[in-house]
Amino acid sequence: MLLFFILGLLVHFVFFGSIFDIYFTSPLVHGMTPQFTPLPPPAKRLVLFVADGLRADALYEFDENGNPRAPFIRNIIMHEGSWGISHTRVPTESRPGHVALIAGFYEDVSAVAKGWKENPVGFDSLINESKYTWSWGSPDILTMFAKGVGGDHIYTYSYDAESEDFGAHDVTKLDTWVFDHVKEFFHAARNNQSLFSKVNEEKIVFFLHLLGIDTNGHAHRPTSREYKDNIKIVDDGIKEIVSMLEHFYGNDGKTAFIFTSDHGMTDWGFHGAGHPSETLTPFVTWGAGIKYPQKVSVQKFDDAFLKEWKLENWKRQDIHQGILPIDYLNNTDLFRAESMFTNAMQILEQFKVKMTQKKEAILPFFFTPFKLLSESKQLNILRKARSYIKQRKYDEAVSLCKELIHLALKGLSYYHTYDRFFLGVNVVLGFVGWTSYASLLIIKSHSNLTRGVSKEVKKPSHLLACSFIALGVLVAFFLLIQDCPWTYYIYCLLPIPIWYAVLREFGVIQDFVLFVLTFPPSQLVAYLFIFTLGIEVLVLSFFYRYTLTAGLVAFACWPFITQLRTQAKSISLSWIFFSLLLAVFPLMPVVGRKPDIFLVMGAGLLVLLLSLCVVTSLLKRKDHFINEELLLHLVQMLSIVLSMYVVYTTHDSLLKKQGLPVFNQIISWITLASSFVLPLLSPTRLFERLFSILLSSMSAYLLLSTGYEALFPLVLSCLMFVWIQVEQETLRQPSVSYKQKVTSLQFTCSPDITQFRQLYLDDVRRAFFLVFFLVTAFFGTGNIASINSFDLASVYCFLTVFSPFMMGALMMWKILIPFVLVMCAFEAVQLTTQLSSKRLFLMVLIISDIMALHFFFLVKDDGSWLDIGTSISHYVIVMSMTIVLVFLNGLAHLLTTKKLELCGKPKSHLI
Repeated sequence: MLLFFILGLLVHFVFFGSIFDIYFTSPLVHGMTPQFTPLPPPAKRLVLFVADGLRADALYEFDENGNPRAPFIRNIIMHEGSWGISHTRVPTESRPGHVALIAGFYEDVSAVAKGWKENPVGFDSLINESKYTWSWGSPDILTMFAKGVGGDHIYTYSYDAESEDFGAHDVTKLDTWVFDHVKEFFHAARNNQSLFSKVNEEKIVFFLHLLGIDTNGHAHRPTSREYKDNIKIVDDGIKEIVSMLEHFYGNDGKTAFIFTSDHGMTDWGFHGAGHPSETLTPFVTWGAGIKYPQKVSVQKFDDAFLKEWKLENWKRQDIHQGILPIDYLNNTDLFRAESMFTNAMQILEQFKVKMTQKKEAILPFFFTPFKLLSESKQLNILRKARSYIKQRKYDEAVSLCKELIHLALKGLSYYHTYDRFFLGVNVVLGFVGWTSYASLLIIKSHSNLTRGVSKEVKKPSHLLACSFIALGVLVAFFLLIQDCPWTYYIYCLLPIPIWYAVLREFGVIQDFVLFVLTFPPSQLVAYLFIFTLGIEVLVLSFFYRYTLTAGLVAFACWPFITQLRTQAKSISLSWIFFSLLLAVFPLMPVVGRKPDIFLVMGAGLLVLLLSLCVVTSLLKRKDHFINEELLLHLVQMLSIVLSMYVVYTTHDSLLKKQGLPVFNQIISWITLASSFVLPLLSPTRLFERLFSILLSSMSAYLLLSTGYEALFPLVLSCLMFVWIQVEQETLRQPSVSYKQKVTSLQFTCSPDITQFRQLYLDDVRRAFFLVFFLVTAFFGTGNIASINSFDLASVYCFLTVFSPFMMGALMMWKILIPFVLVMCAFEAVQLTTQLSSKRLFLMVLIISDIMALHFFFLVKDDGSWLDIGTSISHYVIVMSMTIVLVFLNGLAHLLTTKKLELCGKPKSHLI
């Protein structure tokens, strides 16, 4: 069994990693011939202002007094330049947005493994191609364009990462720091001949990254006064910088200005997904080579923004990040046509390199070229486009170049995903084989469903073994001659031994089929229908949280179709009540949208009230353990009170812009650390240990809560306590002759394996309940498949300075706490039902693998990035569930069975 679990873990790591090899590979191509526009550019220098986290509506709208929120930018729109909305793409994060703006392509998805902070693959960019670039702003953004770049033509000036403090009194200093240092830089340039000559070169870029708006949005929400006032500060700062630059360069008319944003932000202060408030960002440009404002009477946009912003008479031109917006250019038609022709050639070069790479790696008779863009068609389009330019048919040339770009991009996608179907088939074969083998192992070793003869070890057929060995050699040879990556060998060869293990159990398969045929057809259909319906509900809950509500309502009705309603009325009523109460949470909005500290306080008071009831019951007991238990409960109650105090005072301090109090920060970290230790000091009696785990978990969870979610683990734990009692009541098997009371049971490190029983059909339901409760822990208070479900305010009791990895770890622990509570309850269920954890875990493994297979088929590689990213994250979550369950099971076993003894305590006091 140990060998099986080790192999199973390795197999699931392979299946988990396959999604990155199939979908998370870099689409970037290297080795192209550079392409250049033959005509001189209209501007010598570019000044790029990027207001991080700025929404389009927040910039363009009027304030409460009817005045423009950004008067300088509005003046540019009306008198000097062009404007529109930039449509960003998912993931709406700072790094992908800046890569699209500066490098001209949508983010390399393999960067997700680096947390959007590092360059997994080198790429070219506007900054890299410049003669000189000077940039000011956040170290996270500036360094990614300077890292790995040869030469010394890129200069970055960043403030300390500690300056990005969400709890600071005034975070607009992140923007004023940039403006002040830019002014100092140009003042120094006047007195430094070397620097003066550099800033007067051609092809130079000044990049100003402004993070204050984003930080204020996270800390106070985009509807706050802080966020809106920060926009005015940015507007004033840009006005000063523009005036200074025009004076410095003597109004030579050779400077182009762009003001935009990398992404927007939701009303609740987050970004990452595809909500319009996250994807609609402002784009305003003026200066050399940019069209002047164009007055129009009718516009093509049918949204209500234009009238709301009072910009319906100024032509709006929307753009998409990463695509050359030639309609903004104020130049000759020849220049526009040549620019599009160069752009088309650049993308066509990428297509050619990608096609050559794939063609060289595949046997000629297996290679299928992209038929929509053959070599003859490429030459034909290029010849026509060049002919149109010579004939001064510039619009026709631009149109033809856009068609070529469209076809080349489709071709790039075709070759990038060329091996996807082949790899997918092999992964599915491995999936189905592994699930089949795990099912056969349960039937053979842990149930009474087969005849005794099937459990005898039989030698596999030599012919079968030789056939699979020959197949493996053939597959390996096929991959070798095509020079495939080493991971391809794993995906293609892994199904072979798995299916060999399945087919060698042919006798078990026969016995199981005979057993299934003993069921009446109607009963068999009913079992299959219920099982399939349960799996589909679990799958649908990843897309629609409210399906969990439907499932919990069905759970509440369960006692009515069993004997529980008559043999355990009080337990049945408790089960119904807490199932319906828990069913409310998936109907609530995602955590973070409406923070309410008073709900957190209410959750803490309920925990204290419950603790008082337990303390009262302890005082009624008369044994020598009472002092120890009472002291521990009082310490844990004090921890709850301190957590409530810290949450309330931290929230009040941040509202007053006084930052995070050091005392609160110390108490928070101590409470979090003690939450791992205090449960180990409690007795190992089932109820006492589980209640101690709940108190310690709640003290940490309260510190990480901002609203109603603080009630979630409490309600979930109450249902888990009832579940333990329900499972003991439902255990009515002939082999179980003795049943202890739940209150007298103890967790033990080495359970008596002689008390374990074989699996029964009802154990499938128990395994399903566990998976359902785990999925409820996933989506009960939010959708962790979407990054904007997280609320950074939930970690403000621990730190306010931006630290993505530390904040991510804290939020991950917040997510894991409900999992730990469920897994600890599962330990108790195994104890009360006399069932081996290994046997029940095997059924959980099969259920989660069936779900994972669903999501593997539901993975999308077309449509919006939101659809693609969500489908991939669902698969990753389910695959992670199987792997993480091993860790959680070990953690739950540690929390429930281990006991720390205080120094000097006599051994006679051991429980």
